[in-house]
Amino acid sequence: MKFKIYKYESLTSTNDIAIRFIKDKKVKFGYIFSKNQIKGRGTRGKKWISLKGNLFGSIFFPLKKNYPSFNEFAFINPVIIYNVINSFCKNCNLCLKWPNDILINKKKICGILQEVIQKNDLNYLIIGMGVNLIKNPNIEDVKTSNILKETNINIKRDIIVKEIIRSYENFFNKIGDYKFNDYKKKANLLSIKPSDLKWN
Repeated sequence: MKFKIYKYESLTSTNDIAIRFIKDKKVKFGYIFSKNQIKGRGTRGKKWISLKGNLFGSIFFPLKKNYPSFNEFAFINPVIIYNVINSFCKNCNLCLKWPNDILINKKKICGILQEVIQKNDLNYLIIGMGVNLIKNPNIEDVKTSNILKETNINIKRDIIVKEIIRSYENFFNKIGDYKFNDYKKKANLLSIKPSDLKWN
């Protein structure tokens, strides 16, 4: 599987555009990202604050019979994105806050939004991801930061997009070797206990 990149200057949310691509344009898989996102969405109806210079992207594909389920991807996605971020800043004290946040030094730098839609009897998974590359919002009751501030590493948006796509393509190319328990164990191992977060 090869994911084509669809790059925008500005849009409402990358997940919204992915839905439109699937339903209206009949595009089965791809990766959408934008320099600006006006109405970013988080989990449970929360707003994702999209500061210019950060990454706002969504990858989408059909859930074929031999693919993991929606619930299994809830473990797979944070592990894949964790590995991508870690490849740019090794030993940068990354961890997961289950089920959809990635932290550096116990501060949120990434959120993941997973949703599914149906088209022509096929379920399509859309995985939205927001990564604080160079800026972070101030959010009540949540400690946030960005990768540049915490590591002094300036990850270019186009480069991290290519690595995310490469990682998902590699995952699907090796789908025959997939074992859910491997991802579940790693996700659990990387996850921080809520009691260890003073802001949780």
